[in-house]
Amino acid sequence: MDTAQGNLMSPKRIPGFKNEPDHLLVLVHGIMASPSDWTYVESELKRRLGQRFLLYASSSNSYTKTFTGIDGAGKRLADEVLQIVRKTESLKKISFLTHSLGGLFARFAVAMLYSPNNAVDNAVETCTSSDTTSKTILFPMGGSIAGLEPVNFITLATPHLGVRGRKQLPFLLGVPFLEKIAAPLAPIFVGRTGSQLFLTDGKPEKPPLLLRMASDCEDGKFISALGAFKCRIIYANVSFDHMVGWRTSSIRRETELVKPPQRSLDGYKHVVDVEYCPPVSSEGPHFPPEAAKAKEAAQNAPNVQNTLEYHDIMEEEMIRGLQQLGWKKVDVSFHSAFWPFFAHNNIHVKNEWFHNAGAGVVAHVADSINQQEKQLDPPTYIAASL
Repeated sequence: MDTAQGNLMSPKRIPGFKNEPDHLLVLVHGIMASPSDWTYVESELKRRLGQRFLLYASSSNSYTKTFTGIDGAGKRLADEVLQIVRKTESLKKISFLTHSLGGLFARFAVAMLYSPNNAVDNAVETCTSSDTTSKTILFPMGGSIAGLEPVNFITLATPHLGVRGRKQLPFLLGVPFLEKIAAPLAPIFVGRTGSQLFLTDGKPEKPPLLLRMASDCEDGKFISALGAFKCRIIYANVSFDHMVGWRTSSIRRETELVKPPQRSLDGYKHVVDVEYCPPVSSEGPHFPPEAAKAKEAAQNAPNVQNTLEYHDIMEEEMIRGLQQLGWKKVDVSFHSAFWPFFAHNNIHVKNEWFHNAGAGVVAHVADSINQQEKQLDPPTYIAASL
C-alpha cells in the first residue's frame, strides 16, 4: 500500500545557511576623530549581532578632514560606502550608526546614495497634522541606498539642528556674549564645517546647508533618503554633554523638553526614556525673506538679538522638515555616572576605560538593530518528509 507523503515545516534555522554577511553596518565618527573611536562598539556589535553583519568603520573623514564641510565629508563618505558595496557581492541591506557630527555626514551621504523605486511602493509613512484641521499626508517609502535595502539610521548625540542657539553648544555655558562671538570664530577653528553648524554658510539669500538637508531640494533628496530607512533612531544626552545640546540632538523644540525619568530602563543603564514620535504633516521647511535678512545681520553685524531671531526661525523650519518622518527618540542621562561630564564620549564608549558608562547605551543600540533584523527576516525552515 502506498503511503501518502507530505511536507511539514520545522522552525529550525539551517546551520550555515548564510556564510557571508548580507547586512552592511557603517560606523561614522564625529569631529576630530577616527575609526578607532568605534573599537569597543565594533567588539560588542560583533558579539551581539553575529556574522550576518559586515561592520565597517569609516576612515574617509579622519581628524582635520572633518573641517572641510558637511557636504564635502558627506560626499567622501558616499564614495567610501560605494567602494565597500562593490567589493562585497553578498550585501543586500545597509544601516548607519553615527556619532556626533558623523550623523550629519551620514545624512548628506545617504542623499547622494539614494535611488527611488521606479514603481510606487505599497508601504507609506502616514503624517498626522499638527494643527486642528483633519489632514493626512502619505509619504511613499522605499528606494535604495547604494543599491541596498536601507534598514537602520541611528545617530548618537548628533547636532541635527546645528549648534546655534541657547545652550546648544553647552561648553559656552549659555552665556549670550560667548554664543554671539562663537559663530564668526567657528570657521577660523573648524573651517567650513563651523559656518555650516552655526547656519552662517553661503550668501545671505541662500538657505544654510542644514536647512536644505531638512528637505528634498536640488542638492539632494535628503528627506526621501532618510524616509527609505525602516527605522530611524536618535540617542540624545539629556545633560552633561559639553559639545551637543539635548534640543538639537533630539530634534525637539524648547517647549518639548520634558524632564525625563531619573531611573534607567531595565538592562540598559543610563538609558532613561524611549519615545516614538510619529510623522507630522508639514509643507516642509521654508526660507522666508525675514530669514534672509536675519542671516545677513547674523553674518555681518552679529548681536544677541539678531542671532537669536535668526536661529529661532531656522530651528523651527528645520524641525518642520525633519518631523515629516517618524523618529524613535532615546534619552540618555549620565547624571549618576562616575564621570558624567564625559557624556559626549560616554554615549558611544570612545575609550573602554574612561567612557565605559555608555555600555548600556551600546547594548540598547545592538538590541534595537537585532529587533529590526528579526522583523525583516522570517525564520528559515527545513522541509521534513513523513
